[in-house]
Amino acid sequence: MFVLALLVSAVLVTLAGIAILNAITFPRLRPGPAADPPARLSVLIPARDEAAVIGTTVRALLDQTGVDFEVLILDDDSTDGTTAAALAAAAGDARVRVLAGRPLPAGWLGKNWACHQLAQAAATDRLLFTDADVCWRPAALAAAAAEFERTRADLLTIWPTQITATWGERLVVPLVALAVQAYLPVLATHHLPGPAFAAAVGQGLLFRRSAYEALGGHAAVRGHVVEDVALARRCKAAGQRLRAAAGAGLVVCRMYRSWREVRAGFAKNILAGHGGQPALLLASTLFHWLIFIFPWVWLAAAVLQGAGPSVLLPLSLGLLGVGVRALSAAVTGQRVGD
Repeated sequence: MFVLALLVSAVLVTLAGIAILNAITFPRLRPGPAADPPARLSVLIPARDEAAVIGTTVRALLDQTGVDFEVLILDDDSTDGTTAAALAAAAGDARVRVLAGRPLPAGWLGKNWACHQLAQAAATDRLLFTDADVCWRPAALAAAAAEFERTRADLLTIWPTQITATWGERLVVPLVALAVQAYLPVLATHHLPGPAFAAAVGQGLLFRRSAYEALGGHAAVRGHVVEDVALARRCKAAGQRLRAAAGAGLVVCRMYRSWREVRAGFAKNILAGHGGQPALLLASTLFHWLIFIFPWVWLAAAVLQGAGPSVLLPLSLGLLGVGVRALSAAVTGQRVGD
C-alpha cells in the first residue's frame, strides 16, 4: 500500500505541477489589432454531410475582420446538401469556394485526402486547416494570424474551447482538456527539440506553406487516423517551430451532441492514440484507474475500518486528482462543478 500511495502521490503532484505551469504559460488567443497586417490566409475545411453546421461556420468566417483570407470547402461526397448550404451561406461572396472531392485513392483516409486536395487548391502561403463544426467568433481569425506571426511559427495549433451540453459530452469531452493541460507542458512543446512533446489538434492547424510542403503535407500521413499529432511530430522531428495556443472562447467547437456520438467519436480515435496497441491502451486504462479512482477506494476502505487519521492520505490524494481536473476545466472554459 505504501508503494502504491507513493506512486500515486508522485504522479498527481507532477500532473498538478504541469497544470499550474500551463495555467500560467499556455498562450491564449487575444482579440485586438496586430502590430503589422498579417499575411493572407487560406481557411481550409473538409466537409462531409455537414449541412447542419456549415452555414453557421461560413457566415461566422465571413464576419471576420483584420485579416485578408479565402475560404475553401471541399465537399467529400456529401449526401445531405452540404454544398448547397455552404453556397447559400456565402451568398455570392467571392472569398468562398466549394470544391468537389475527387475519388479516394488506395492507402488514404478520407479526411487526409480532403485536406491534401484543399492544400493544392489554396492560393496563399498560410494554410489554416479547420473543421466544419468549428466556429470562429469575431476577431478570432485575426488573433490566430497575429499569434502565428508573433511566434514565427511553422505550425500553430489552436485548441478550441469545447462546448458541451448533454451528460455524455460533459463526462468525456473535457478530458481532452485534462490531457492537454495536465500531461503536456507547453513550454516543452515549444522549446525542447524532438517529437516527444509534440501535440496538435486538427480543429485548428495553421501552417506556413513552405513548412507544410517540407513535411510532405497530408500525403506523408495519408493513412494516419490521428493525423494532427502525426504532423506535429514530423514538424518537431524536422526541427521546425511548433507553437500552440488556446482558443480562449474566440474559437469554439461542439464536437458531439449525444452519448452515441461521443462514444463513436472517441472509439474511432482512442486506439490510434495509443499507437494502435491494445496492450498500451489497457495499461493506460489501469494507470488512470490507479491514479484517479484508487484513492477513493482506499478512502472508503479506511472509513469502513474506522481507521481515523489514516484517511487523511487517501482523502488528500483523491482531492488532488479532483483539483487537477478542476483546474484544467477552469482554464479551458469548462464547467468546474462537473
